[in-house]
Amino acid sequence: MRLRLLPYLILNKNTLNTFGNIFRLTSFGESHGPAIGGIIDGCPPGIPVDMDFIRCEMDRRRPGQSPLTTPRRETDSVEFLSGIYEGKTTGTPIGFMVRNENQRSGDYSDLEQIYRPSHADYTYRMKYGIRDPRGGGRSSARETAARCVAGAIAKLILRKSDIQIRAYTSQIGTVRLEGAYKDYDLSRTETNTVRCPDERKASEMETLIREVKAQGDSVGGVITGVITGVPPGIGEPVFGKLHAALGSAMLSINAVKGFEYGDGFDAALHRGSEQNDAFFNDNGRTALRTNHSGGIQGGISNGQDIYFRVAFKPVATLLREQNTVDQDGNETVLKAAGRHDSCVIPRAVPIVEAMAALTILDYLLLAEKNAP
Repeated sequence: MRLRLLPYLILNKNTLNTFGNIFRLTSFGESHGPAIGGIIDGCPPGIPVDMDFIRCEMDRRRPGQSPLTTPRRETDSVEFLSGIYEGKTTGTPIGFMVRNENQRSGDYSDLEQIYRPSHADYTYRMKYGIRDPRGGGRSSARETAARCVAGAIAKLILRKSDIQIRAYTSQIGTVRLEGAYKDYDLSRTETNTVRCPDERKASEMETLIREVKAQGDSVGGVITGVITGVPPGIGEPVFGKLHAALGSAMLSINAVKGFEYGDGFDAALHRGSEQNDAFFNDNGRTALRTNHSGGIQGGISNGQDIYFRVAFKPVATLLREQNTVDQDGNETVLKAAGRHDSCVIPRAVPIVEAMAALTILDYLLLAEKNAP
């Protein structure tokens, strides 16, 4: 049975193309359309907009930044259309656009009638009855450029509250970091192409990606995120839990298959006597001796560092033969052309940071609004 109008009447708008409650991003555009863009609503007025910082955040995500990524070349320059005057936000909607400059839509002509395995081609067709095969259309990770713009502005606002968000590559395939985030100098994350703070492991990850790329294959991995400076009391106790909001944000990113915070699934291996975070009096301040909870208890921040992990699957589009079917159900063999990442992890690090920033800022504004 094909879905038609009814789901659009019953779904909350935040499940469609808008993210957030107060600080909201509505994104638009497709991979091979004229542009990707968005509208940010609920941004406080008077925030200085650091264009150099936004440029830097976009450079971290853009394609063609190293031999390990897709060779598609995009400048990813941001054009702000509204909501900023004399370098500061006005409190009105911020409209922006990132033009697509290096499309090669002809690379996808053979995919118009064929479903790529594990891609959104089939599900988009089933949902809408039509799909844009050029680069995946709306399902392309190109859409995340809009998230990085909004995330950069959110980061600028969070700076005023001394809240910092950092993410790094902690695993590519079977190559993984063994220590916790505190065991590494996260300032070294940007010193290599895979964005791993351990140089030896970074070299192993780079080698693995090159090997996979040479085989026309792809590989997944894990990104670890760390948020510092969040005050206690942020989040809702039942259906608006802070970790649920972070999980929803991360799972909305293309290719994400899993999210865990704190000790995550490892917590299931231990006893309560090992897992409980004991409170103690630290010169009149309530503090915790450990942080197995990942900075969130009962869905509400406890003032400790919030840390989490996001698992990404291997890229679905391979430059090698795969068995599939066409739109008429005929079995066929697909060998895709075009320019694709063999591993999305290095370029996804700033996207994870952006979604974390949007979530934390939105929940801080919610707390401010609901304050007695």
